[in-house]
Amino acid sequence: MKAFRPGWIPTLVVLALLPGLIALGCWQLGRAAEKRVLLATYAERRAEAPLATVQLLAHEDNAFRRVHLYGRFDAAHSLLLDNRMRDGRAGVELLQPFHDQASGLWLLVNRGWLPWPDRRVPVHFDTPAQALALDASVYVAPGNTFQLHPDPAGGEWPQLLTAVDTVRLWQRLEREGFAQELRLEPGPAAYRLDWPIVAMGPEKHLGYAVQWFALASALVLLYLYFGWHQNKEKRHGHRHSTGSA
Repeated sequence: MKAFRPGWIPTLVVLALLPGLIALGCWQLGRAAEKRVLLATYAERRAEAPLATVQLLAHEDNAFRRVHLYGRFDAAHSLLLDNRMRDGRAGVELLQPFHDQASGLWLLVNRGWLPWPDRRVPVHFDTPAQALALDASVYVAPGNTFQLHPDPAGGEWPQLLTAVDTVRLWQRLEREGFAQELRLEPGPAAYRLDWPIVAMGPEKHLGYAVQWFALASALVLLYLYFGWHQNKEKRHGHRHSTGSA
C-alpha cells in the first residue's frame, strides 16, 4: 500500500477551495429548484381568472396573480427603467402610477418596453387620458428588493432610473399604494410586453452546478494524484541516493 503524503501546502489549498466549490454547486441546485417552483406558480396563476384589486390585499403571496383594474394613469409621475434590452436594441420600460377607482388604491403599472436608440432625444410615449379597464399581473422581483436610486435630474419627471422601490415611491408621492409592480397584459395602453418569466432558467443553474462539482472533483483527484506521485518520487530519489553511496 502506497503511503499518501501530499504535503501541507496542497492540503491547505484543498481545504480552502473545496468547501467553497461544493457550496457554490449546492447554491446553484437550490436556485434551480426555486426557478422550477416559480415557473410552476406562473403557469398555475396564468390559468386563473383575474382578481379584483381589493382581493390582492388578502393574499401574502401575490407573485403572478392576475388582477382586473379600472381607473386612470397618472402621466405626471412616469418612471423609465433604463438598460432594458430587446433583440439587441437599447430601450426602457415605462412605469406609471394607476389609480384604481374600485378600491381607491394606487398601483405602479409597467406598460412595457420602448426603444431608445438616441439618448439625445427624449423617449416618446402617450398616456391615455380616459378611464380604462385593464388586466395586469403582479411581478415580484426575485432576489434583492429593488432600490430607488437618486435622480440626477433633481426630481424632474419622467425619472430615468435603473431600479425602483415601489413602497418608497408611494411614500415620496404621499399616496396609499400597492407594494409590488404590476405588468400590463395586452390591451389599449400596452407597449411591447414580452418579458422573460425568469432571467435564467433551471437548466442554466443545473449546468453551473455541474461545472462547480466538476471543479471540486478535479481538485480532489489532483490532490490524490499529487499525494501518491509525490511520495513515489521521494522514495525513488531516496533509493537512487542510497545506490550512489
